[in-house]
Amino acid sequence: MVEISKATEADVEVISVILGEIEEYYGGENIPGDLGQIRTALFSEQPAATVLLARDGETVLGLASYSRLWPAAGADTSLYLKELYVREAARRRGVARALMAELRKAAGRLGCSRLEWTADTDNPTALALYEALGVTPHQGKIFYRA
Repeated sequence: MVEISKATEADVEVISVILGEIEEYYGGENIPGDLGQIRTALFSEQPAATVLLARDGETVLGLASYSRLWPAAGADTSLYLKELYVREAARRRGVARALMAELRKAAGRLGCSRLEWTADTDNPTALALYEALGVTPHQGKIFYRA
């Protein structure tokens, strides 16, 4: 049974390990994230993001990291999904779907008018998931990184 909950400061170490796995997934080295940076980003007075963790008992299966963005449409706020990641052993078990469902609920609780995210064009598994969820790509934006 997959259970989704908001990460707490007690989860910093497992988040660190998963960040290393994410780096490796995208072709980098599997080096865990810096614990101090994670604590500051997630649990300081003004956190940069919120992390949801998917668990099966004590085992963390995956995570979703999001932030609120403003303005979205007019003066609305949107929930921006920065990272959705399911650990290899837990893939194809509905974990990503459960995380996406909880993200939609979080957006509603936070008064966000929409949920937004990007996906790599060379990640067919992610693209298939989003298509299966009934979401079509938005063609009106180009992503930049400086």
